[in-house]
Amino acid sequence: MDKFHDECGVFGIYGHPEAAALARLGLYALQHRGQESAGIATADGERLHLTRAMGQVSEVFDEGALAGLVGDMAIGHVRYSTAGDSLVVNAQPLLIACVHGEIALCHNGNLVNAADLRADLVRQGHIFQTTSDTEVVLVLYARSKAPTPQDAIVESVTQVRGAFSLVLLTKDHLIAVRDPHGFRPLVVGALGDATVVCSETCALDLIGARYVRDVEPGEVLVIDGAGSRSYRPFPSAQRLHCVFEHVYFARPDSLVFGQSVNEVRTNLGRLLAREAPADADVVVPIPDSGMCAAVGYAEESGLPIRMGLIRNHYVGRTFIAPQQEIRGFRVRIKLNPVRSILEGKRVILVDDSIVRGTTSRKIVGMVRAAGAREIHMRISCPPTVAPCYYGIDTPQRSELIGANKTVDEIREFMKSDTLAYLSLDGLRQAVGPRSGDYCTSCYTGDYPVEVPKDSDVYMQMALKLPDGQG
Repeated sequence: MDKFHDECGVFGIYGHPEAAALARLGLYALQHRGQESAGIATADGERLHLTRAMGQVSEVFDEGALAGLVGDMAIGHVRYSTAGDSLVVNAQPLLIACVHGEIALCHNGNLVNAADLRADLVRQGHIFQTTSDTEVVLVLYARSKAPTPQDAIVESVTQVRGAFSLVLLTKDHLIAVRDPHGFRPLVVGALGDATVVCSETCALDLIGARYVRDVEPGEVLVIDGAGSRSYRPFPSAQRLHCVFEHVYFARPDSLVFGQSVNEVRTNLGRLLAREAPADADVVVPIPDSGMCAAVGYAEESGLPIRMGLIRNHYVGRTFIAPQQEIRGFRVRIKLNPVRSILEGKRVILVDDSIVRGTTSRKIVGMVRAAGAREIHMRISCPPTVAPCYYGIDTPQRSELIGANKTVDEIREFMKSDTLAYLSLDGLRQAVGPRSGDYCTSCYTGDYPVEVPKDSDVYMQMALKLPDGQG
């Protein structure tokens, strides 16, 4: 589907005899954050153990795979990768052995200065095994002359810029790091005497853990047998939480940045109904991501909400249409209209965002073919006019329909009767009084952290090997 993708989800647990099994459960809860590869590393006090592969969690981790993951500490990762970078060598956790001992690393985010750091390190003779920006952190760690692994971690992470929520594992430590702006979420939970860190609270819920707090922006949290302790090695910086976590990425049952995702999305819909009402008969969400906003829109407008589009949840992520005449079924194989709800009706379709517009156009055509008399498209965020460099896979600006067409031109392209987006002020109102803590670069084109100089080349997120070797 024509949607943005978050780069990944991370999970870590310290001090539980079933660490690997709980990590697998946590990754199930975070599967929406990445579907291309999955991995778990464990530590038993002496050494690290690693299993990672391409595929979803259920495909990678059967009971046999878990059997070799011994120890009471674990970190795990689910990953979405960009075109040309879907390789098992890039699957995480990444694990190395160096002068500081073994260490495994999972990363959610994007390092905007990784290409420059990598080029410098290659010139100094360092060898890279992957095309992932995450490996830069490990190379910096391996070359550090700091006296302890914890000090080496601090030294390495203070050299990178951008968005990073990290979980790291040594033979006797679990370490969580969040960039000083707090772009991507990372939370701390408790399960009895065990400590858990993960991308979203839905992973805590699944394993029966209790939410304790967020890892603070700029915090390095070290967990070992003596308990936990925090370091603040970064200069103070403005909080810049990714607002798109609330718009689309996070699960509605999660708390993200201290707020209920469900409540924020429902508020987006309520405010959208106030800003862009329509004379219609029924509100229809575009599943699944348009559900919460559609509920809010229906509540505020007083219109009924009906499931006029049904999603097929059993379509594999690798569905390939081999012939041109079959390719038109890509959307229909995932969504099917309910004629009895749509026929003869004036329909408000609610979705969370429009990227290229191609899928939205096909959905409008399906609803029209099912007999809808009028179609009013409503989008619960502003037009996306700029790519993201902080951990979201977005197309280049030339591919973003919101950057290249007016709202009326987009409406004409989609062939809907009307089209309206939520305003930027409405979005800020929906996330509450601390709206200044959010990054809205994809809606404004204003980047709070300097982006790479060669932004067009860098746009697809994955680092390419020097001199075109990748």
